[in-house]
Amino acid sequence: MSSQLQLLVLSNGHGEDIIAGKVVQELLQLEDSPQISIFPLVGEGHAYKKFDIEFIGAVQAMPSGGFVYMDSKQLVRDVKGGLVQLTLNQIKTMKQWVKAQNASGKKSAILAVGDIVPLLFGFFSGVNYAFIGTAKSEYYVRDEVKLLKRNNKGAYWENFSGSIYHPWERWLMTRRRCKAVFPRDSLTTEILQKMGVRAFSLGNPMMDGLEPSFPTYRTYSIDAEHKEIIRPLVVTLLPGSRAPEAYANWEQIMIGVSSLLEKMRATDVATHTSRSLVLLGAITPSLDCNIFSNTLISQGWRQISLEELPFKFHDNKALTFKQKNAYFVLTQNAYNDCLHMADMAIAMAGTATEQFIGLGKPAFTIPGKGPQFTKGFAEAQSRLLGDSVILVEQAADIGKQVQHFFAYPDKLHVIAENGLRRMGRAGAAQRIAQCIIDKLG
Repeated sequence: MSSQLQLLVLSNGHGEDIIAGKVVQELLQLEDSPQISIFPLVGEGHAYKKFDIEFIGAVQAMPSGGFVYMDSKQLVRDVKGGLVQLTLNQIKTMKQWVKAQNASGKKSAILAVGDIVPLLFGFFSGVNYAFIGTAKSEYYVRDEVKLLKRNNKGAYWENFSGSIYHPWERWLMTRRRCKAVFPRDSLTTEILQKMGVRAFSLGNPMMDGLEPSFPTYRTYSIDAEHKEIIRPLVVTLLPGSRAPEAYANWEQIMIGVSSLLEKMRATDVATHTSRSLVLLGAITPSLDCNIFSNTLISQGWRQISLEELPFKFHDNKALTFKQKNAYFVLTQNAYNDCLHMADMAIAMAGTATEQFIGLGKPAFTIPGKGPQFTKGFAEAQSRLLGDSVILVEQAADIGKQVQHFFAYPDKLHVIAENGLRRMGRAGAAQRIAQCIIDKLG
């Protein structure tokens, strides 16, 4: 039998593909790296395209883009789009892959990334499997001390068996062939371990690869406090990554920006100060930046050159604007810098909001019309991320909420600790990759 492990990586959604891709990247760096094959169960697996790795099976985009769990109408559309037949074909394809490895005397295993669907595939494969659980966290239903108080009836079913993971999911995780489970945070790991799951708390790969282009250490001097008071307030704007939803979200975010500018100017007049505002629009490369900049120009922002900014910004393709003593940067190439430079975010995004909060900062979120960032999603996200998220029902109230928040500077320390606790420290993908080899190899 060949000693090199043949590993089939299954994931079911764009975010899951990204997380799996980070682990794959680390697996490829290991001395005893496995031979990897990729099988994206939802969508076309764009996050894997940078690797020179074999895809097995047909990739097919579904109408929902993987958001079926948020909306039953999306599920109906996917079923009409051939979801059931696709899933049956995918199970068949996976079993053929396992059979081919066995026939050639190679040891094979499955890495399932996402929710119960790839976990079920792992179980049906007949070989050893590991699971990275991206969709569920105990923080949706509890904090470290107690269950969260919630009024809706659905809340009972989320935790009816004492865990966010239901008995049938835990059954799949406690099978002899399931060698390792990697939950997204230590609270979830702890509870699964108590229920007999071989769970490992190694962090969340979402926090990997976020290093900025500049050093993040700060030097403290005698006049540090004064500098802190007069330096600009830096706000990163995260509208999400999917068209056309991100464009609709941007309109809401700009209402929030207007209310923030209004509040800051009123405060400046009352206190005879003049604190400037820097806004960083972190726009996904796949979106049309002109749509975002047209909104700015229509609201009185004047385009300026990059050199006119009062600070260094490491993207010479960025679009820059000014209005009174506020500056606006639209960038599609400096996402990490946008996360690190900011004091806070106005966000209507999934992964990006979580990454921002993992860096120990507060995010003000506004519910949108969806399909992703709906009122239900925003509410669930605020449970997942706790004190670090300030959910604002109306975009026009952002200014008031920000002003209220910064009146209590002690909160920032709590939020810094909370972010690290809920999202974990960087380096998770490398730690998970090594554990996968230890347990499956």
